[in-house]
Amino acid sequence: MLLLALDTATPAVTVALHDGEAVIASSSQVDARRHGELLLPAVDHVLAGAGLTLDAVTGIVVGIGPGPYTGLRVGLMTADTFGLALGVPVHGVCTLDGLAYAADLGGPFVVATDARRKEVYWARYADSRTRLTDPAVDRPADIADQVAGLPAVGAGALLYPDTFPSAHEPEHVSAAALASLAVERLAAGVELPAPRPLYLRRPDAQVPKNYKVVTPK
Repeated sequence: MLLLALDTATPAVTVALHDGEAVIASSSQVDARRHGELLLPAVDHVLAGAGLTLDAVTGIVVGIGPGPYTGLRVGLMTADTFGLALGVPVHGVCTLDGLAYAADLGGPFVVATDARRKEVYWARYADSRTRLTDPAVDRPADIADQVAGLPAVGAGALLYPDTFPSAHEPEHVSAAALASLAVERLAAGVELPAPRPLYLRRPDAQVPKNYKVVTPK
């Protein structure tokens, strides 16, 4: 087994290789505006660091969000392209699950990432491997009662200390955690979700109202 994992659902552009036993190479860069520019060089860097080429990969793992439309689709389209080109399976993993897996917290907690528009993408967890609620997008003040008293991880928690007073690292997801979680679930016979995006809301870019189509005569 050699899984190539990647995620662009948060400001982190993160890539890792997992050989079924351990992560053998990884890379993470935080830049919310350069997902498309940074992802493929990061894949090349990770493969070169492991002394391998892309054709050695036997499967792809990709973070499916939730996340902003533009960044999230970069990772998903790249994963689909690699899967088609190599003829290997592409597995989805919820990005919030990857953050939870990497969190060093023993009991119930919350994962919250920055959804912009003064909102967070979030979910509650019983532990680092067990999600209790579906991913959602809300204003922090609107979920204060639901997360009260729980520690939290992620950039969204760090941004809104009034709602998440006990915020912890990691701030962004890592492909290393996604890969490790995927390997664990696959070994247990768990069916991973399809590599389809969890947008949870419409993209920022919209067709203007009263838009008139102009066609040549």
